[in-house]
Amino acid sequence: METTDVRHKSRTILEGRDRAPARAMLRAIGFDDEALSKPIVGVAHTWIETMPCNFNQRRLAERVKEGILAAGGTPMELNTIAISDGVTMGTEGMKASLVSREVIADSIELVGRGHMFDAVVSIVGCDKTIPGAAMALVRLGVPGIVVYGGSIDPGRFKGREVTIQEVFEAVGAHAAGRMSDEDLKEMEENACPNAGACGGQFTANTMAMVLEFLGLSPMGSASPPANDLRKDEVCIEAGRLVMDLLHRGLTPADILTKGSFENAIAAGAATGGSTNLVLHLLAIAREAGVPLDIDDFDRVSERTPIIADMKPGGRYTAVALDRAGGSKLLGKRLVEAGLVDGDQLTPTGRTIAEEVEGAEETPGQDVVVPVESPLKETGGLVILKGNLAPEGCVVKVAGYTRLRHEGPARVFDSEEEAMEAAQNGHIVEGDVVVIRYEGPKGGPGMREMLGVTAALVGQGLGESVALLTDGRFSGATRGLMAGHVAPEAAHRGPIAALREGDTVTFDIENRTLSMDLSDEEIEERLKDWTDPQPRYETGVFAKYAALVSSASEGAVTTPGR
Repeated sequence: METTDVRHKSRTILEGRDRAPARAMLRAIGFDDEALSKPIVGVAHTWIETMPCNFNQRRLAERVKEGILAAGGTPMELNTIAISDGVTMGTEGMKASLVSREVIADSIELVGRGHMFDAVVSIVGCDKTIPGAAMALVRLGVPGIVVYGGSIDPGRFKGREVTIQEVFEAVGAHAAGRMSDEDLKEMEENACPNAGACGGQFTANTMAMVLEFLGLSPMGSASPPANDLRKDEVCIEAGRLVMDLLHRGLTPADILTKGSFENAIAAGAATGGSTNLVLHLLAIAREAGVPLDIDDFDRVSERTPIIADMKPGGRYTAVALDRAGGSKLLGKRLVEAGLVDGDQLTPTGRTIAEEVEGAEETPGQDVVVPVESPLKETGGLVILKGNLAPEGCVVKVAGYTRLRHEGPARVFDSEEEAMEAAQNGHIVEGDVVVIRYEGPKGGPGMREMLGVTAALVGQGLGESVALLTDGRFSGATRGLMAGHVAPEAAHRGPIAALREGDTVTFDIENRTLSMDLSDEEIEERLKDWTDPQPRYETGVFAKYAALVSSASEGAVTTPGR
């Protein structure tokens, strides 16, 4: 019987006479003969002192290493970068966020290939670290898993739980004279009490759950919050598990299928999760060579009811979901209803159905409702197409019921222009706010628009104004918002032809986003269009703008298969 070589990579760099110099250098930092004769497992993390989201990862890395050592491996720790969406939101710095996904993936892949790790565990936190780590694991093709550092605990403001979402919305309320200086300050001081990623079903918590259903994270591992001691045990177990994966030779290629991606979409849809999962799952699928199309998101979401009452559209945080029974409870409901394929594999080698069978539901919880009485009959993600978005755009319909909006376009060529108009009361009921040249190439970096959307919500316009952009929305965004409009303005997309006052129509039921222009009129307007001057001519942003694909393809920088 053929056995797996658990040192299938590291032998090349560490074994034999010719590798004496390599071993000599590693001895300098404490690796002895015994350590260098075992499988080498990379422990990647994204600790950084610029946000709470990843701040617990040094400690968690030690727990993962503890598990690897106990299971007979030698861990080697590496650190990569992260950009905080929340801290940079509304500034030029936000352009770095999506770019960071590629840098994170590239850097983990580079170290993994360069140092020939036999397996990898990646600890992740804020939004782009999660898909970035997943993309790297898929590229490396070695046994590996992703472990989520956990959600932040909710803060408290005037007797109620709050998250960073409420702080952004408070800015709009303050600008509209609906909140005092003192209350805004109190909200700011209490919304984020400790380490961990943003607390609602925003992008981080959405993607952490999605990776469990995709099969790259152990089922249930994401649920314990960042400051819960169970997270330490999750990480110790992750170290043991990756060694088991290595002995079994189980890699992401053995797990990732079209079915597993559809399970991941269903989990996001059932929880009213972030629209960013569209970009990220398209990117991961492209790395894995799995055929996934933007229309698949609409198809799966259409058949998947919303059964988790989570912010931003609902009432509860990720911590509340954990107390109710966590992702295993959600998984059990979806498996029993036939809404996810329970036969798909997880990193333990067991199926999803087997992993969620023992889910424990807290008596009286109302975070996850029965499939038979859902919060909404269909999921939270909708893909619209039309003469404004021939390649598609993404709308999140969780948390509200407005399915049609027709109004005059208010056209802005940057987020800053739109934010100034919103803050100064220049947006009124019925308007369609258009923010363009903020796409993957045009931004560059496809900024999120939480500042603008939260400002409108805070001013009481959330139910009467629509917004569309070739940029992105935060997972904390709520209201009628279409993001990822493709082709983007910087690629001569129809959004570049829009003018102030043109009528724009959102029609959710018919899945269209359109403007009141014929194809001939659009083309006539675009005759005078010229490729805009790059906002960055050198450096990482220039490189990204030159390489990045359309949002409808995941906004990736790797060559197509």
